[in-house]
Parts: sequence; structure tokens; C-alpha cells
Amino acid sequence: MRAPLLALAAISFVVPAAVFPAAPPQHNPSTKLPRQLDKKITWRRDPVTGELRAVTAGDAARESGGGAASGSASIHVRTQMVPVTCIVSTADGAAVPGLRREDFKVFEDSAEQPISYFDASTEPASVALVIDASPSVLPDAEEMKRAADALVDALAPLDRAAVIDFSAHTYLQLPFSDAREQVRRAVARVDVRALLGDTGGSNIYEAVYLAGRELFSGRTGRKAIVLLTDGQDSGLGLTLDPASMAPQLGEPADRLTFDDVARLLAAEDIQVFAVSTENRPKVMTPEWLAAHREVTLVTPAARASGIPPYTLYLAEIVRRAGGQLYFLREAETMADTFRKIAEKIRAEYTLGFYPALGADGPDARPGWHSLRVEVPGQPGVQVTYRAAYYVPTTQ
Repeated sequence: MRAPLLALAAISFVVPAAVFPAAPPQHNPSTKLPRQLDKKITWRRDPVTGELRAVTAGDAARESGGGAASGSASIHVRTQMVPVTCIVSTADGAAVPGLRREDFKVFEDSAEQPISYFDASTEPASVALVIDASPSVLPDAEEMKRAADALVDALAPLDRAAVIDFSAHTYLQLPFSDAREQVRRAVARVDVRALLGDTGGSNIYEAVYLAGRELFSGRTGRKAIVLLTDGQDSGLGLTLDPASMAPQLGEPADRLTFDDVARLLAAEDIQVFAVSTENRPKVMTPEWLAAHREVTLVTPAARASGIPPYTLYLAEIVRRAGGQLYFLREAETMADTFRKIAEKIRAEYTLGFYPALGADGPDARPGWHSLRVEVPGQPGVQVTYRAAYYVPTTQ
């Protein structure tokens, strides 16, 4: 996995754009689109840290030529601001605008941290549309594209959108652009029928991982993936056994897992707004999801709930990354759902704090750190945010 900012034997957190403004990565107009993102990629897991990264042929050549450091005896961490993007909603789901820095409290590993940065949606957002184009969504394909157009129309004027579609493989239709007509043309290129020959299943979470790796690494500001899918992933072998989310004994170590996807999203502060084309399970009410925010939804006991495993995993990725889960058939039209997502993104708040330092020195501790955000002066509101942030280890 790429470190979010620097690779000088250091770990860096993503810094909000208003703190250290940076020009977004520019797309090379000569690059042919669509481009297959999983082409000539090798997965490599560090045997010490357990972290996975996707290596392209170019990366491998640089490493073999001595371009990457290895075998470092120590790990150093550059402590930078941790951004926490959150949504504050009323009981009926409406966004709560107009809050100030002093209205929030943020906790890292249960310890309250001073809020050093605050932004109420004044900085542009980067929103990646990741659209399922596998055969199972063919009946909804045209409505999905109309809904994606509705989301593009509803974004703020300076927000940037990108478009990815996937079946067995993942294809970049357009990198981030604020030109709405370019985005609409990219959405129009998404064609389920064109991918009917793309056999090998539907690799949903690989597409999400590749979207995060390709589009968001090094970007600042609010970041979101809008994932439109039936949820039926065939690539990771996921079951209601929580162990299926991690590397398994007897399986190749260098393969993508659900935990790897969640780790990348957490390291880059990418929210996920998932829209399922399936029906909402009766037990999976917004209240039920809120009550399970602090613990994994994937347990052997979940079998008794009647929730299909593939829907449970959509809810789990949203729980870990922050964002919301929607069900297509609950809205009058799919476009209504996408407009609601755009409204939520427009009303997001970004809080920033400097992480607590390790007890043994001035280094932030690599690994997972839990997060909690509260708005104590607003009784009855729901606050949505990622459950934890991740500090990757770079040696």
C-alpha cells in the first residue's frame, strides 16, 4: 500500500487542503481511456507488518534497480494532522448545517483530542463514482446511469468527480475532473453489455481498493467513493466467519482481503456511500446500524438475523470507512437517492487533530486507532464518521 504522503522512511497522515494547499494530481490527457486498473498488478504483503500493496510492472522495475529502500532497522513516523470527515444528521436523515468547531468533540483511542482544524464544507470534495457493470445489474443499468448523472448535477460547483466501472476487472473511465460534461460522457460509457464477456465474477472490493489507490493517494480535502452495486462480490471468498476478512492459512499470503480494503480507506480518510440494488433486510434499520457502530457486523451469530452476507459486508465497509448505506428500492427513483448523497457530501464537516504520541518517544504508533466524534449540544442527532484511522508502516 502506498503511504499517504511521503515515503522517506516515514508515515504521514493526509492533511486538509486548507492547512497545506496542494494542487491535485493532474491527468495526462494522452492517457487512453478507459484504462484497466488491475492490469499487470502484483499483490505483495509485507511479512513483518502484514500490510498489502499493489505493485505495477514499473514499481517492480524501480525496486529491482534499487529505487526503494528495504530492510530498515527502525521505523520513523512524521506526525501530521489526522482529518476526520463527518456528517451530522437529524433523526429523519436531514443534514444539520451551521455547526462550529466548539460544537464538536473528537476522541482518539477514547482520549479527547484538541481540534486543531475545522472546515464546514468550504473546500472542494473529490467524489469517485464506482459503478457495478457486471451481468447481475443489467436490469438496472440505464437507471443507474441516470442516477449517476443526478449525483453529478447535485455536487457543489467546485467538487471533482471521477468514474470507474467494474465487472471481473476494473476500468477507469475518467480521473477527477470538475468539467461536468466530461463526467457525464464518462458515465455514458459505462456499458454492462460491453462487459458481458468480462468473465470471472464481480470483484467489488478489489474495484474499491483500486479506486482508492489510483485516485485518492496524495489528495487532500473531503474524499468519498459512491459505490453502486448489488453487493455480491465473488473475489474475496467472504463468509459470516470474521476470519474470512483477513489472510487465511492455506491461502496465498499475497492476495487482497477485505481488511486490506478497509485499511486503505482508513489510511486515506475515504468515506463510502454504498447504494445496494437489493432490498433492505427488515432487521437492518438505520437504528440497528447506529446501535452496531462500535463493533463489527460480521459474526457467526449474524446468520440468525437473515441478512445476506453480501449485504452485511456492504454495511461493514460503510461502518469502517464512514458514510452511509442506501437501498435502491426505498426511494421513488434512484436519482433521488443520489441527490441525497450529494446533499450529505455538501454538508460534511472536517475536523483535524494531531495524534497522541507514543509513550516511548516522539513517534505516532503505527496501526489502528479508534475514533469517536460527539456533538453534545445537539441532542438526538446522528454523527457519521469512520470508526478508526490507520497509520501505515513504511520501512
